[in-house]
Amino acid sequence: MKIGTPKETAEGEARVAMTPQSAKDLQKLGYDCLVESGAGLAAGFDDAAYTEAGVEVVSGEALWSDADIVAKVRPPSDAEAGTLSEGQTLISFFYPAANEPLMNIAKDQKANVIAMDMVPRISRAQKMDALSSMANIAGYRSVIEAGNNFGRFFTGQVTAAGKVPPAKVLVVGAGVAGLAAIGTATSLGAITLAFDVRPEVAEQIESMGAEFVFLEFDEEQTDGAATGGYAAPSSPEFRDAQLAKFRELAPEVDIVITTALIPNRDAPVLWTKDMVEAMKPGSVIVDLAAERGGNCELTVADEKIATENGVTIVGYTDFPSRMATQSSLLYSTNIRHMMTDLTPEKDGQVVHDMEDDVIRGATVTYAGEITYPPPPPKVQAIAAQPAKPAPKELTPDEKRAQEVAAFRKQTTNQVGLLAIGGGLILAVGLVAPASFMQHFIVFVLSVFVGFQVIWNVSHSLHTPLMAVTNAISSIIILGALMQVGSNSVIIMILAALGILMASVNIFGGFLVTRRMLAMFQKS
Repeated sequence: MKIGTPKETAEGEARVAMTPQSAKDLQKLGYDCLVESGAGLAAGFDDAAYTEAGVEVVSGEALWSDADIVAKVRPPSDAEAGTLSEGQTLISFFYPAANEPLMNIAKDQKANVIAMDMVPRISRAQKMDALSSMANIAGYRSVIEAGNNFGRFFTGQVTAAGKVPPAKVLVVGAGVAGLAAIGTATSLGAITLAFDVRPEVAEQIESMGAEFVFLEFDEEQTDGAATGGYAAPSSPEFRDAQLAKFRELAPEVDIVITTALIPNRDAPVLWTKDMVEAMKPGSVIVDLAAERGGNCELTVADEKIATENGVTIVGYTDFPSRMATQSSLLYSTNIRHMMTDLTPEKDGQVVHDMEDDVIRGATVTYAGEITYPPPPPKVQAIAAQPAKPAPKELTPDEKRAQEVAAFRKQTTNQVGLLAIGGGLILAVGLVAPASFMQHFIVFVLSVFVGFQVIWNVSHSLHTPLMAVTNAISSIIILGALMQVGSNSVIIMILAALGILMASVNIFGGFLVTRRMLAMFQKS
């Protein structure tokens, strides 16, 4: 079978669904690859690169007529959808909820359509999750775009000409795009704040060096499995508290990046006109939800505007296309993984298994029927966590009774262990020679003393684990030094080896620890 990629016809679209590298991988699956002449030029892949990779460069008409599978980025135009033939497979972003007429055209043509935006968010399908791939690029690019429109450094500096304070960046939403923006902003040296309606993402945010903006508001959160891994809509009360928090932050932040967007829904307005007016002149807002109306009340889709108080609002909707080479590489890899699932025998023949969660979930039309919306996947996107009951508040008397019961149980266990140990030692003493018991008593006392010595070693200059291992090595060295002057050659050799290995362990431990700590220090 043949798989082909046409040139994108949408205005300003620079991405391409097949790269020379992905074409080589598709050929290993048994497919012949076609590409329309000039399809990859805007992304940095000329026709010669495709030819070198074994791809046949053809005209647009020939591609649509000859290819059994057509891989695109954007949804097809009505004219392109009309050229689909019976049994032909189209793989692209499709947005079926917003493109019902296009879906009907594909059904009438009896074409099979796989929408990359409908890939279910389950673990096995992460490698095909094109929405996340593009959101990652959009989040990164949003910070670069903000820096391009921001008139100062991101990182703070102390120069001969004076002190430059670091920029303060607020990222609203900690999904894929938000986390990418957080990582980029912190790596550039900005003070980064981040907000999300899901408090469980606070650890992710803080692990990336940003500060989580905590909202003191109790609201039961919907399980992510029910919303495909996206944040669920909030109550009006939560929204009011959220906006109040943003109004408090607006005068302080220099850059705001909003990422709150769920496919096929209008974007919630999170940054209102009065918040924009409260921001400092020179501030920047980058709205990644501009295609669905924007999270900022003043956003204009596909435009960059400046407000009267000097705030720049960027409403571009083509951030992935502005990094066409990287976007094409990632998207073509998502396509290739989808084709791997569609070709289980690697023989160049598509097996459209409608029992497969991923393939069924992404299929919009099949065999002349509309299959959208898909049933929920058998494997949930996020495992539902059982709600933990709130701990019962105990009275002082109940707490005291619990402590007494715990102490009695601990004492009983200790006395029992002591009795068992004493009995074992007594049993051994009845049959063992006196010399053995003398050595055994010295051994037990050594273990006790050694434990106390090791436990009290300070680990202020290195890790606790390294402190304990170094203390053990030190005891070994002391013991070996006492034996190195023995009359026995074997004991002398073993003692010398013990000194050598323990010394290596101590010095090597400090050296490794020093290098580990240096990884977390800024030069």
